Amino acid sequence: MNNWSIVFESTHLHKVEIVKDVLFDRGLEPVIVNKKDTAYNIFGQYEVHVAPEHAVRAIRIIENDIKFK
Repeated sequence: MNNWSIVFESTHLHKVEIVKDVLFDRGLEPVIVNKKDTAYNIFGQYEVHVAPEHAVRAIRIIENDIKFK
């Protein structure tokens, strides 16, 4: 997982879970990484990582198929 690519970042867990689920449904194997500070839950963010060979496809899916209002 050291070389995996970050394709989405957010401070909102529900958005990250939606992105992960959509990417998983499209055949990718995304992983959520929690970079939130455990002492002060206001610092940091959540990241969605995918294997480098799937990064471009994942970004296109996120940009074209997922809309947050």
